[in-house]
Amino acid sequence: QLQLVESGGGSVQPGGSLRLSCVASGHTLDDYAIAWFRQAPGKEREGVSCIRSDGSTIDYVDSVKGRFTVSRDNAKNTAYLQMNSLEPEDTAVYRCATRPMFCTPRSPNYNIWGQGTQVTVAS
Repeated sequence: QLQLVESGGGSVQPGGSLRLSCVASGHTLDDYAIAWFRQAPGKEREGVSCIRSDGSTIDYVDSVKGRFTVSRDNAKNTAYLQMNSLEPEDTAVYRCATRPMFCTPRSPNYNIWGQGTQVTVAS
């Protein structure tokens, strides 16, 4: 059974950086797309970025373009979300999720989810 575990969250000042990791176990990620979602207090969950099985990427939130980068290392069975120039508006619980091959911004289409990691951006 494929399982995902996120790590790398924490508290940073505005302008700081974090790198989130999503480590898979139980099955290879080679044929899967990996997406990052976030949910801030009082707000709906939103898709942030996704990387397809072929390594191509897409950003679903305009505000993260140029600041966030999604990547994957199939040899380590891991996906990443590098977050730079963090802003208070980025504060949220971040979760990774996976489905076969292709990306979608709709969370119900993802089969497997991690438990989430908290990112807090504040002075």
